[in-house]
Amino acid sequence: MPGRVSADERARWLAELADALEQAQKLAWQLAQSSGKRNEAMALYGRLEAALQEIEALRNARSTGPRAESGPYWTHRSGGRPKPGD
Repeated sequence: MPGRVSADERARWLAELADALEQAQKLAWQLAQSSGKRNEAMALYGRLEAALQEIEALRNARSTGPRAESGPYWTHRSGGRPKPGD
């Protein structure tokens, strides 16, 4: 991250990101209800939920240092840890 941001700026950014993800979840839910792509929309909804949980973890983090497992594993297609080369 280039430069340091204040705790207030970080909190504001995380809140804005959480709001955007919640809006995206609502759209994914509507898509699941109104389209023939229910499975894909619900999978997207689940990935968005995982992202929201990551944001909550960042909000609750007591230090600004890296977490023990800082990889974005929730973004992997299978929902698990990516294998080398994925």
